[in-house]
Amino acid sequence: MLAPEDRARFEEIVLPHLDAAFNLARWLLRSRSDADDVAQEALMRAYRFFGGFHGGDPRAWLLQIVRNTCYTWLGKNRPAELMTEFDETNHAVEVRERPASAGSYGGSPEAQAMASEDRERLTRALEELPPRFREVLVLRELEGCSYKEIATITAAPIGTVMSALSRARRQLQYVLTNPKGKEVARDL
Repeated sequence: MLAPEDRARFEEIVLPHLDAAFNLARWLLRSRSDADDVAQEALMRAYRFFGGFHGGDPRAWLLQIVRNTCYTWLGKNRPAELMTEFDETNHAVEVRERPASAGSYGGSPEAQAMASEDRERLTRALEELPPRFREVLVLRELEGCSYKEIATITAAPIGTVMSALSRARRQLQYVLTNPKGKEVARDL
């Protein structure tokens, strides 16, 4: 049990990062209900071990606990998912030009529908990536973590983080440009 002053400090510096904790769990587990359970378990672990937190970035500290809790949960509940890596040789690459106006949909109902469709497509593509690629993309692009923060959270060297992020972006592009079931034309 934490002393009252430690409890107040925990609430002040850790609790503001609950949304980021849930968001990371949600993307790693691809299930809102599983993410709720795992994020709650991670928060309880953070509370229990808060006495061992000796400064630094509380968000990175909490997200590291969430990440570790997610991987423990995946190992127990979906071990095959942890073993599945994205195999670039199984994904043909098709490069398509994007219209100059794409992405600037404006405010019309049609434009909003197109933007919503793009978000849904991106969400589905992210969910197809292995957890280790989803995590670096989510931490960098959605949570705005620096390379250093991601290195702390994932316990990996910064160079490894940069490499993983590059591969994750490239693989996300493959998934987005080559939807399942679509044959890629090849010159014979």
